[in-house]
Amino acid sequence: MIDLYTAATPNGHKVSIALEELQLPYSLHTLSFEDKEQKTPGFLKINPNGRIPAIVDRDNGDFAVFESGAILIYLAELTGQLLPQDIKGRSLVLQWLMFQMGGIGPMQGQANVFFRYFPEKLQGPIDRYQHETRRLYEVLNTRLGEVEYLAGDYSIADIATYPWVRIHDWSGVAVEGLEHLQRWLAALDGRPAVQRGLLVPARQVADDAAVKTAQSMLIR
Repeated sequence: MIDLYTAATPNGHKVSIALEELQLPYSLHTLSFEDKEQKTPGFLKINPNGRIPAIVDRDNGDFAVFESGAILIYLAELTGQLLPQDIKGRSLVLQWLMFQMGGIGPMQGQANVFFRYFPEKLQGPIDRYQHETRRLYEVLNTRLGEVEYLAGDYSIADIATYPWVRIHDWSGVAVEGLEHLQRWLAALDGRPAVQRGLLVPARQVADDAAVKTAQSMLIR
């Protein structure tokens, strides 16, 4: 059994989607950012960085894994799925996984901060992070014009990238003109396991409350 510690964010959805795709049984623990549950001593023993998501593998000596990319790799290796065994295939998946972890996540995350959450509208940072996110989308679009999925076959690279790209409107970034990226988004939208994973955890706060929580986190 896997214990999943998460919240309704793109990084959280990576892991819930993966668990649904891999059909692994898991117990859900939803953390409240507003109550700073991710900073409690108990959770910091699981993830010293105080961020979601994190998992604890109860069947493997209560082994804790934090960082969403590391969790995806762990789950893929645990099951032998969504990550090829051959060195080239594995490398392709990891390259595109790291592209998300080092590029799309940080850049689009900053776009979210300055476009949606920051108390002042600073057009310079907004433009900078939206334009960089769009550039990264264009890289994805070029790649997806060559292959069906990012590493050829469906993998944890797609699972990591999709929850971010699907919220492009929230980040103020358009996908118009990126037909291959749109095709890929539609394909993942239609996967039942993806649909189930996006419902974990269920959103329990309105958007305006979520914005207030995010704003308070900026000045913690």
